[in-house]
Amino acid sequence: MMTLSTFVETLGQQLLRAFGERVHKVTVDAGFTCPNRDGTRGTGGCTFCNNRSFHPQAPRAGVAEQVRAGMACVARRTHARKVIAYFQTYTNTYAPVSELERLYDEALAVPGVVGLSVGTRPDCLSEPIVALLASYQARGFVVWVELGLQSSFDETLKRVNRGHSFAEYQAAVALLHTYALPVCTHLIIGLPGEGPMHARETLARVLALGVAGLKFHPLHVVRGSRLAHDWRRHAFEPLALGDYVSTVADLIERTPRRVVFHRLTGTARAALLLAPAWCSGKWRVLNAITQELARRQTRQGALVS
Repeated sequence: MMTLSTFVETLGQQLLRAFGERVHKVTVDAGFTCPNRDGTRGTGGCTFCNNRSFHPQAPRAGVAEQVRAGMACVARRTHARKVIAYFQTYTNTYAPVSELERLYDEALAVPGVVGLSVGTRPDCLSEPIVALLASYQARGFVVWVELGLQSSFDETLKRVNRGHSFAEYQAAVALLHTYALPVCTHLIIGLPGEGPMHARETLARVLALGVAGLKFHPLHVVRGSRLAHDWRRHAFEPLALGDYVSTVADLIERTPRRVVFHRLTGTARAALLLAPAWCSGKWRVLNAITQELARRQTRQGALVS
């Protein structure tokens, strides 16, 4: 039976090889905000953003308690005993280094936590923060820095109110490489004003800088976002499933096998999702991507010279 990992190098498979057993991520909401929400870079956040779409409520518990609860859930579903603490919600390096160290240490102190995955923005990384993250890697923990870029086109970044430029992403990657930290870059497919050409060009620019991991997300419309207003007045039309699958397959073929895919789609809770309906569940999308790669008789890196 052909599965996605038949065609694609996945993070799950990489961790399985490294640890000899399944390792899962558990999500942590440490109560951060973003510089394009609090007025430092702008207000209102990204036009597509409503973090409740993947983390429905403000944190009610401390970091360690959230990790333990996530581990219990993972153990019930998969019997996995090891996890990576994924600091996901908003910008998880947007605080003084001392506060970041306290939060990261709290997560890593929970037995069974083997590493950190820290979601952040290119404009929220300083050398002291990167040095702190590198210190965990030096102690033997898995460390991933997940950079939300979304697009390499500055006009698109302005259009969706990202509040940073591609040049800032380039500088962030260079700094992370100085400390030998692996970078996982987040890219959104279907952003307003963009088509398949933009997705391919953004991927090429990101790969040229050197990344160890990638995440692809379809742009979806959630309640409480400014994009929802555009969608309601028919100023934005989200991608059809077939178009998303075709674009993702194109990008997979152009990605070297050394790069690990952390995610190939994204979902939103049904109560918050407005469109497209196919973003309500991941397996339909992942199965469609697998089927498309099988139909093409291709796999990751097939078009890499």
